[in-house]
Amino acid sequence: MDGLKAQMEELWPVLIDVGLNILWALLALLVTWIAAKIVSRAVNRLTERGIDETLVPVLETLAVWGTYVVGGLVVLDIFGANTTSLVALLGAAGLAVGLALKDTLQSIAAGFVLLGLRPFRVGETIQFGSTIGTVRKIGLFTTEMDTPDGLRISAPNDKVWGETLTNFTRNSSRRIEIIASIAYGDDIETGMRVLRNLVAQEPRILTDPEPAYAVRALADSSVNLHLRAWAKTDDYWDVYWELMKKLKPALEAEGLTIPFPQRELHIVNSEEKKVAKIG
Repeated sequence: MDGLKAQMEELWPVLIDVGLNILWALLALLVTWIAAKIVSRAVNRLTERGIDETLVPVLETLAVWGTYVVGGLVVLDIFGANTTSLVALLGAAGLAVGLALKDTLQSIAAGFVLLGLRPFRVGETIQFGSTIGTVRKIGLFTTEMDTPDGLRISAPNDKVWGETLTNFTRNSSRRIEIIASIAYGDDIETGMRVLRNLVAQEPRILTDPEPAYAVRALADSSVNLHLRAWAKTDDYWDVYWELMKKLKPALEAEGLTIPFPQRELHIVNSEEKKVAKIG
């Protein structure tokens, strides 16, 4: 009995020390969690100070994970772990994991390249490969976009960076191209006048650069007239659709014809052809 009591007396300070360390560790974890929340909110407020919102998600992720790492090191230090050796060990382990996850690291590297060069920003409409969408978020690993048909897609950053990027909304203006086909028997100048009248009636078409009118091609079944006009990027589709809606009635009002594809076939009677050769 005396031996058990002596062991308890020796063990009691250890239990108290371990208990205090656990309490301190729990307190450190709580403080870390609160600090991560505060850091996240602080980073999100950077947009109010003029920081591009494209950078905010990545900065938030790095700041929050950095806070958690610091908190984890504090907890380990409370339990007496050799954090210096642990950091070296984690570095070696990180290298091994990095080699195993090279595709993921490529996405991270591509994400930093996209954020650095900024070929597109949040809210802009882009195309890479066959994918078109409006950018919603550029993260460390993926770029999130909303497609024109309302789908949310998440593309790896290296796939986005590895393709030719087209940014539809970066420039303030965009060129509209309209092809008007008229019959060969119609007057070209009348067709040009129709296109000029359409432009004159559309106030959203810019005067600089000036609209251009030309004969695009003498096609198989029609003469193709070409209109090139510029509009603000935000007005592009509204102006394009309005011009297309008015084009057909305007051509018909001037007596012009929109021809259908057609071919002329000349059939020679084989018997007549033989007689012609004999004669």
